[in-house]
Amino acid sequence: MTPELQGKVAIVTGAAAMLGRAIVRAFVQAGAQVLAVDIDVPRGEALAAGLGARCRFVACDIASDAALDALVAGALGTEGRIDFLVNNAVVYGDAGLDAARADWLAALNVNLVSGAMLVQKTTEALAAQGGAIVNMGSVGGKFGAAGRALYPAAKAAILQLTRNQAASLAPRRVRVNSVSPGWTWSDALSRMTGDDRALADRVGAPMHPLGRVGDGDDVAQVVLFLCSDAARFVTGADIPVDGGFSMLGPDQGRSARDWFESQA
Repeated sequence: MTPELQGKVAIVTGAAAMLGRAIVRAFVQAGAQVLAVDIDVPRGEALAAGLGARCRFVACDIASDAALDALVAGALGTEGRIDFLVNNAVVYGDAGLDAARADWLAALNVNLVSGAMLVQKTTEALAAQGGAIVNMGSVGGKFGAAGRALYPAAKAAILQLTRNQAASLAPRRVRVNSVSPGWTWSDALSRMTGDDRALADRVGAPMHPLGRVGDGDDVAQVVLFLCSDAARFVTGADIPVDGGFSMLGPDQGRSARDWFESQA
């Protein structure tokens, strides 16, 4: 357990998905009480049942302000405090440049706006505890990718929003940071690979100098760090948890000489 997290209360959205489950599990193992928030009731209930008393599943449509109000009121009513907020919920559907206005509004509502609204609604409770917020960014919000538009636009906006939230909430002793995973073993990668983790690692290795895609717990441990006293002087930062993905250029970290010699 992590002493400074014991007895603290964390809200984690998108908790039923693979990455969310890893974050919830890490908080529980550190001794925190977790409200695992998701719209997926069967997987959310299974998560809570497997983790025991320190995890409570809350079914919530984060795109509804009324549902968010009920979530925050319920958290304060049952737990008496909110120390940490992790905005992890996401939808991946993306028609790229062909997306209709309705597609844009629906995706941004979940991926960007709902997290902003939850920050707004938890600010008073977080300020009372000197709490911390972690927003989930992505390498997808930093680099161009053909065929996509909605998801990367939202993730890029989250990185800027994190800086603005951090500047606004610093006087109230609330720290706000983001974490940007690279390719991570998740619901999305599982679908793309037919649930073949070895395939994911093999395809992802050239883009990740550490030679594999990330695990959910790789990301979760950095989320815990940002919420812990070890990060007490860190705010407005984005921490890449990407196995080196974001340090590479199109040359994948190889010199021009290496590329030309490989063609000889």
